[in-house]
Amino acid sequence: MAYDRNNIFARILRSEIPCQKVYEDVHVLAFSDIRPQAPVHVLVIPKGEYVSLDDFAAKAPAAEQAAFVAAVGKVARQLGLTEAGYRVLANHGADAGQEVPHFHVHIFGGKRLGRMLPRE
Repeated sequence: MAYDRNNIFARILRSEIPCQKVYEDVHVLAFSDIRPQAPVHVLVIPKGEYVSLDDFAAKAPAAEQAAFVAAVGKVARQLGLTEAGYRVLANHGADAGQEVPHFHVHIFGGKRLGRMLPRE
């Protein structure tokens, strides 16, 4: 899938759409989700043009990948989530429910989240 430069996250990165910033560095932007699914729900996105985690892992330079992982940890610590716990989620493709074709992870926290998938 080709990267769509007009997706909502690309537009946020270009400051065409405002966001509630939580963290930013040269490689990463983190901001509050506009439809939170938990008391804390933050999106962390790379500033590069990557469609998915697979695309990011295959194409992003090692320094950018390291900065992204470090940023997820920094955001969780900044939000006070590390002691009680939090969930990190990245959807890939239609079957997983990826809505925006720009790689991103969700950080959920602030309450007991329970199981992610039902036991079978």
